[in-house]
Amino acid sequence: RTNDVTYFTNDPAFELDGLRPGAAGWWLRGHGDPHDETAVRRVLTTSARSRIFGYDLVVAAPRMVSLLLALDPGHAPRVIEAHRRAVVAAVGYLERHGLVVRDRRFGGDRESGGRWESVVSFTHGVNHHGDPHLHDHVVFGARPADVDTVLDGWSLRAHLETADALYRTELRHRVGVTTRWDVWRSLAGVEHVVGVDEGYRALWGGHHDERGPKRLWSREDIAHHWATSRERWRAEVVVPAPARTTTLDEHCFAGAFEGRDRVARRDLVAAWANAAVFGMPAVEVERAVDLCYPAVTSGRGWREELIGVHQARAIALIRERGPRPLDATALRQWQDRTSTALTPETGLSLSR
Repeated sequence: RTNDVTYFTNDPAFELDGLRPGAAGWWLRGHGDPHDETAVRRVLTTSARSRIFGYDLVVAAPRMVSLLLALDPGHAPRVIEAHRRAVVAAVGYLERHGLVVRDRRFGGDRESGGRWESVVSFTHGVNHHGDPHLHDHVVFGARPADVDTVLDGWSLRAHLETADALYRTELRHRVGVTTRWDVWRSLAGVEHVVGVDEGYRALWGGHHDERGPKRLWSREDIAHHWATSRERWRAEVVVPAPARTTTLDEHCFAGAFEGRDRVARRDLVAAWANAAVFGMPAVEVERAVDLCYPAVTSGRGWREELIGVHQARAIALIRERGPRPLDATALRQWQDRTSTALTPETGLSLSR
């Protein structure tokens, strides 16, 4: 509700110097110095009638992934790169499916898609207490390009959970293929790093009674702070990871629809992304869902087409995802197998 962008432009995030390519600020779309107030303020486009200038979308890595910044500086640059790529995937999804402009003129209620003219982001590596906390502040305007009205905030929020799931599955996948670490998601929805003791999560839990003042750390100071903190570490448990052959967890997928009667494309995408235990490219998740559920491929906004849970859960009977990359033939074979096996059900931090 303000066009004051100094919170972003005044934080150089020196704690990631040498690990992150370039400065903290970077453009997903746009040009100019991302740490220049004037350039960033231009991102916050709005309409004459709206009190909302734009949105700050906070995209944060799971706790155990953030801890790799302190535990493995050698691979930290690749972790940060994987995080940024996952940010791009999440924001791209939001723009394609959550960015809607509603026109209620002349007694109608019409929805149309749009695109942001510019999007800028700022990558940080710590919280207010100096704990490892890899996150981005993605800043975009309230009014999409080439329209006179602001976006529909309800629609944007309706797709946040799915964007988060796509971010996480992309991150798990990219960390796994570019570093020596594997990240996996439990049935309870918690990300773990294979071989990393949960005592580090207790050491740098990220939760404190008071938020405390914001501090600008130098790279040297934060490295010393993390090294000193590790002296207090106590081993707890290394959570055993499942076998890598279980690429999609059908129990996780089916459980995502528990208690619902009908689901939308965004629900299917989120369920598939979360069921990819060791991650999966976000584009592959969406492609797979669109191949399996062609009736909902055009879903956008919060009033998407719906399908029944019985139909949605069909894919949950498949224990192996099949060959990579996914292809239409393999998915049709899955659907043929499930169609003969199914039996009828008997009942069943966006700030602005």
